[in-house]
This record gives sequence, structure tokens and C-alpha cells, in this order.
Amino acid sequence: MGSVLAGCGTSSGDTESDKARPAARTEVTVEPIKAAKELTDTNGVKVSLKKQPERIVCLFALCDDILTELGIVPAATNSTLLAHPDFLGEAKAKEVDVIPGGFIAPEVEAILSHKPDLVIGLGDTHGKLAPALKGATTFWAMQPETWQDSVGYLRDVAALTGRTAEGEKAEKTFRAKLAEAEKAPSDKTALVIYGSDENFGVATPEGDVAASLFPKVAHYPWKSRGVEGSYSLEEILAQGVDVLFVETMSFGDADGKLSQKLADNPLWSKIPAVRNGDVHEVDPEVWAKGRGTRSLGIVLDEATAALR
Repeated sequence: MGSVLAGCGTSSGDTESDKARPAARTEVTVEPIKAAKELTDTNGVKVSLKKQPERIVCLFALCDDILTELGIVPAATNSTLLAHPDFLGEAKAKEVDVIPGGFIAPEVEAILSHKPDLVIGLGDTHGKLAPALKGATTFWAMQPETWQDSVGYLRDVAALTGRTAEGEKAEKTFRAKLAEAEKAPSDKTALVIYGSDENFGVATPEGDVAASLFPKVAHYPWKSRGVEGSYSLEEILAQGVDVLFVETMSFGDADGKLSQKLADNPLWSKIPAVRNGDVHEVDPEVWAKGRGTRSLGIVLDEATAALR
């Protein structure tokens, strides 16, 4: 699950002092994007191509999100994000080939069968594929942790594909939406949790892209405790959570909603959000996996509506 969500960050902080410190206003001005064949991406990774890529294989959903924003359909994917109605929709998404092997272990032979000019994957999950792809295609390992990272990657892909106008438009649309949302932040305490059973995780702004938006639109007193740390229901209860967003992650034969499974714990019903019917099961493909500006726009719309 940590790989799916790219971890929860490693820093920690004083929640009370952070609560008192207002977040900086989002800048809505977008710098021009220049087309390029090589660049150093937002995370310091060097990417070099001989020509603008025409066939791109996506191994995680941020890639699908970015390509959709740029008006590009991937040659193949292993994400189901494209089926969302705000992306390609179910019918058109079915026309895009799916890479077998699943998210954790996509098959190299299947990837290369699409003759890709560029393969984009999640660094801490797909980095191990790099040696097998070397010489046959260009592999780009991304590692987004905040919304700023996602915007940076959007700009990088726009530069390499020559879709500079589309990239600038998508960035401006997202920035304007975030700036508008932060004009009237909610005074409610929000929480985003994810998981498939009672061993849930808390999405924190340091390492979860969707969660990185929340300090701008609500009181969000959750800080990363590193890969080994988590929050107990007792701690969540103590914070008086008013609005709770739940990402149910499906693994193997797991079924049922995470919020339903947590209902067996007597502490769950004592959380104000649960008591008041303000628990929102959200689409994990968008909230947990999408990570890009189109997904984050959906997150903002759904979050701000629930936080009113």
C-alpha cells in the first residue's frame, strides 16, 4: 500500500504551531513552458529524448492524468483512472491496452510490445524495471509527494511532448481552482484515511499529494510519522474530526468499504464525523492514485463541498 501511495513522507512537526501558521497563498500566474528534448525534472531526474515522444506507456496514474490534461492518449496503461467520466470515460478507456502484471509487477515484454518512445513509472515501485528497459526505450521514474511536484511533472511532460499551451492551460486551471478554494477555508477539522481493513493509514501533507491540498482548505492537524508511524483511533477521536474522507483500497480478494469495517470498533462511532454522518467514501483511483492536476481538481471540488 505504501508503494501505491508513494509513502507518507518522513518529516514531523508540532501540529499546534502549524495550525496557527497560515499557508502561503497559491500563485495563479503561470510561467511559460518551453518545448525541450532534454530536461532535469522537478525531482532532479535527467530525462533525454531524441524526439518528441508519440507512444507513451503509463505505469501509474499520474502519467494518465498528465497525458489527459495534454490531450494525449497513452499507448498502454495499467491504471483504471482513464475510465473515470472526467477523463476518457469507460467506453474510450477500453480502447487503451492494459499492461498485464498489475501495478507492482507490470510485464516488461508487454510494455515493450507497444514500442514506446517513453515509459513513465513510479520511482519506488517501478525503478527496478529500468535495467530491463534500458536500450529499448526511455524510462522516466517519477516520485510525486505534493501538489507542487505534480504541477512540476505536468510542466516537464508538456515540454517534452511539445504540448506547451495545453500544459500552461491545465496548470492555470488548477491553480485558479486552488486559489479560489483557499479564499474561504473551512474551520472544520478534516481527515483523509486509506486502507482495506482496520490497519488503516492517515494521509499526510508531506507525502500524499491529495492530502497536501488540505492545509489550504481546512484544519488538517496530521503530520507524517515516517514509514513506521501511524495514528490510532484514540488519537483521531481526540482531534474531534468533523469531516472524514475514506479511500478504500482493494487488494486481492478484499471487498467492502473501509468505513464499514472500522464501524466494528466502538471508538469509531464516537468520532464527530461518524456521529454526524459526515464520512465520505471517495474514489481511490482519483484521490489516492491520480495525483495530477485533473484528479486534484476533482479532489478540491469534492472536499470543499463536504467541508462547507
